[in-house]
Amino acid sequence: MNANRVKLFRRIGLWVTVAGFLWAISAAASSEVQVYSLGQSIAEALENNWDLKALAEKRSQAVDIRNQARSDLLPSFRTSYAYRRLDEVSTYRSFFDDDDIATNSKNNYQWRNSVSQPLFAGFALISAYRLADLGIDQSEMQMALSKLDLAQQVKEAYFNILVVDKTVEVARNEVEFLASNVEVTRSYFDAGMLPINDLLKAEMELANARQNLVEARNQAVLTRSAFNTLLARPVDAPVSVEDILAYHPEAVTMEEAMSLALGKRPEIHLIDIEIQRAAQQIKLARSAYYPEVSFVYDYIREGDKLDVSGSPFHDPERWQATVVGSLTFWEWGKTRYAVSQKESVKEELTKTRNAVADSVRLDVREALLNLSTAEENIPTTEKAVLQGEENLRVNQEGYRAQMNTVTDVLDAQALLTRARVNYFKALYGYNLARARLARAMGTY
Repeated sequence: MNANRVKLFRRIGLWVTVAGFLWAISAAASSEVQVYSLGQSIAEALENNWDLKALAEKRSQAVDIRNQARSDLLPSFRTSYAYRRLDEVSTYRSFFDDDDIATNSKNNYQWRNSVSQPLFAGFALISAYRLADLGIDQSEMQMALSKLDLAQQVKEAYFNILVVDKTVEVARNEVEFLASNVEVTRSYFDAGMLPINDLLKAEMELANARQNLVEARNQAVLTRSAFNTLLARPVDAPVSVEDILAYHPEAVTMEEAMSLALGKRPEIHLIDIEIQRAAQQIKLARSAYYPEVSFVYDYIREGDKLDVSGSPFHDPERWQATVVGSLTFWEWGKTRYAVSQKESVKEELTKTRNAVADSVRLDVREALLNLSTAEENIPTTEKAVLQGEENLRVNQEGYRAQMNTVTDVLDAQALLTRARVNYFKALYGYNLARARLARAMGTY
C-alpha cells in the first residue's frame, strides 16, 4: 500500500513538474516584446481598431437600408383571417311569400390573400433606392477617411516612440557622463584642488539628470500605451518599433501633390456623394407632382364556418383585381417649396465642395512647406551635435589641466544634451512632415 502511494506521489510530482515547465515556456513567450515595423503597425491598426470596426457596422446598416428600399420596388404578399359576429340575422319578406327570408348569417368568416405591386410612384421609389445605394458609398468613403486619419495617428505614435527612446538614450548617456564627472570632481576635492561648491554643483547636476531620465522613461511608457490603444492591444503590452528615424529626401512637386490630393482625398469624394444625394432628393420631392398607381390582386374565401367553405350567403371563393391611381393636386405650394429647398441644398453643397477643394490645396501647400522647413533643420542640428561634442572634449581636457572649471564642463554637457535632443526632434519633425504630406495627398 505504501509503495503504491509512493508511485502515485511520484506521478503527481512528474505532472506538476511538466505543467510548471509548460507554464514557464508560455509565460516566457507571452512576455516577449513585439517588434513592429511602420507598415505592420498601420496594417494591424486598420484591422483591429475599434473605431473602424464601428464604422464597418455603419456600412452594414447602410446595406440593410438599401435592401429595404429595394423591397419597396417588389410585390408584397399579405394574408389575413377575420371573424365577424352579427347581433341578429337580417330578413326581408317577399311580395309573393309570407315567410321571412334571411339575408345573412350571424357567424361570418373570411380569409383574404392579397398581392400588391406599385406600378408608378412618380420616380419616388427609384430615387429612394438610389439614395440608399449612395448611403453605402458614403459609409465607405467615411471609412476611407477614418483610415487615413488612423494611419496618420499610428505614424505619429510610432515616431513618438522613436524620439522618446532617443531621449531616454541621451538622458542615460548624460547620467553616465555626470556620474563619471562627479567621481573626477570628488577626487580633485579630496586632493584639495577644488572647493566644496564645485563638488556640490556636480552632484546636483547628476541628481537633475537622473530625474530627467526617470521622466523620459515614464514618457516612453505612455507613448507605448497610446500606440497600443490605436492598435487595440492591451494598454500595458510591451512593444518595440524598428528604428526608421532617418532622413530620406521626399521628391514630389507641388503640382503632383495637388493633383494627387484633389483626386484621392475622401473629403472631396464625400461632398460629391452628398451632391448626388441632393440630386436624388430633388427627384424625390418632384415625385409629388405625379400620380401614384398600384395594382392589387385579392383571393378571398368566405363562409359561416371556420373552414370558410361557403354558406347560403357567401360564395366559397372569389377573386378581384384592382388598379388604383391617386394624385394630390393642391397643397398650397408645398411640393414646390420642397423642391426649391432641395435645389438650394444642392447649390449649397456645390459651393461647399469648392471650399473643401481650396482647403485641400492649402493642406498640401502647408505640408510641403513644413517638409521643406524640417529638411533644412536636419543639417543644422546635426552640425550642432558635432560642435557640442568637440566643445565638451575641449572643456574636459581643460578641466583635467585645471584650466577650466567644473561649471564649464557641466555647461558643455548640457549644451551637447540639448543639441542631441534637438537633432532627434528634427528627424522626428521631418518624418512627421512626410507623414502629414501623405495625409494631405490622401495616401498613407
